[in-house]
Amino acid sequence: MSFDYKLLIGGKWVDGEKKIEVKNKYNNQAIGTVPLTDENLYEKAIKSAQEGFSIMSRLPSHKRSEILKKASSLIAKNQKNLEETIAQEAGKPLKFSRAEVKRAVQTFKFASEEAKQIHGQTIPMDAASGGENRIGFYMRFPVGIIGAISPFNFPLNLVAHKVAPAIACGNSVVLKPATMTPLTSLKLGEILMEAGLPKGGLNIIIGPGSTVGNWLVKDPRIQMLTFTGSPPVGKNIKQNSGLKKVTLELGNNSPCIVDKDCDLDFATQRCVVGSFAYSGQVCISVQRIYVHKDIFKKFTSDFLERTKNLKVGDPLDEDTDVGPMITEGEAKRTEEWVEEAIEGGAKILIGGKREGAIYYPTVLTGVEPEMKVVNTEIFAPVVSIIPFDDFSDAVRMADDSVYGLQAGVFTQDINKAFQAVKGIKVGGVIVNDIPTYRVDHMPYGGVKESGIGREGLKFAVEEMTDIRMVVINLPE
Repeated sequence: MSFDYKLLIGGKWVDGEKKIEVKNKYNNQAIGTVPLTDENLYEKAIKSAQEGFSIMSRLPSHKRSEILKKASSLIAKNQKNLEETIAQEAGKPLKFSRAEVKRAVQTFKFASEEAKQIHGQTIPMDAASGGENRIGFYMRFPVGIIGAISPFNFPLNLVAHKVAPAIACGNSVVLKPATMTPLTSLKLGEILMEAGLPKGGLNIIIGPGSTVGNWLVKDPRIQMLTFTGSPPVGKNIKQNSGLKKVTLELGNNSPCIVDKDCDLDFATQRCVVGSFAYSGQVCISVQRIYVHKDIFKKFTSDFLERTKNLKVGDPLDEDTDVGPMITEGEAKRTEEWVEEAIEGGAKILIGGKREGAIYYPTVLTGVEPEMKVVNTEIFAPVVSIIPFDDFSDAVRMADDSVYGLQAGVFTQDINKAFQAVKGIKVGGVIVNDIPTYRVDHMPYGGVKESGIGREGLKFAVEEMTDIRMVVINLPE
């Protein structure tokens, strides 16, 4: 069944002349249409956000907190509808869609708590010559209108990580969700309106990055951009955004080190989850597994056995582990990268098969560092298992990347754990778990080509506020 959706502008649902069809990623059936934002609708959204900011910035923190807390409750109340929408428009299996909705409940709850914790601190002015008889402190103020550009792979919780902290600190938002997965964002808009968000506090527009996205990037009325997506697009945003504040959460080719002293069964089980959950379309999916040579054979055998037991199919089936990729084109690209690796000497241990938009869980070995399946984010259910002799070599290989989002290391040796922490330049090192691990209040973001800035509610609030210094002269 297909429904006609509208854009959220100024607290009202607004239609447009042209429509975009949203399809079920598994069976390609239409599940909804959404208006394509034109320049007129864009202008309405910006003006609405300007008016919304004048209201949001004056809203007491306890009111913002109440709105976010109520939104959290409403997301939980609408759990089933939201998880089914995610499963259909994103092709994400129900078990993972359900987990995403539950995380969004937490994200808004954390945001409601952070809304009441935004403060500055005093500065000892007389620590400097000329600072005598002065009192100094700083306060945090919302930046203004935030342009939020979200990806397809977490159409609820990654939107939540942009919208919730923005509301918490009194900004207004113009949100452009991914064109392939806009329905969940529109349903979140309904929830926030029901939760009491002022008109103009959130405006949702839909269209390609080449038009609508670029309007947001270049518009001087936008004070900050928060973007999750690919490094090439992130670089374009950075180059064309002028003096706006920018938070970029970009790609990764997540490494995971499995040392010989680890809990092998646990490490294997977690690495399978990290490699193939949501068809590997997660920026912290496990892509490179470095395994000590003494356990390489056992780890690989157990890994393959667990991979064989994964169920591939309809995301709306409760038992499905791996569904379709976001488009057939992405599955074909994955197929090409794997074939290129095979031509270069790599070996397929399992998988390597495509059926339409479905690419089956694939395990490679015998790969080389220069292969795309290793050194570029594949964003697909493909993982390479690579042996190592010495832990230092594993750390070096894990760090040998243009990316730096998160890494995992399985070891019982605390010295080796900290060797990895110090030696792998990333935004986060997860010890005795996979790099795919994340909770929603921790600082999350990358270095190198994985981006700049941090998400995680407290840390996003810091990004979305400006410091204003106050100095009071008290002459004797």
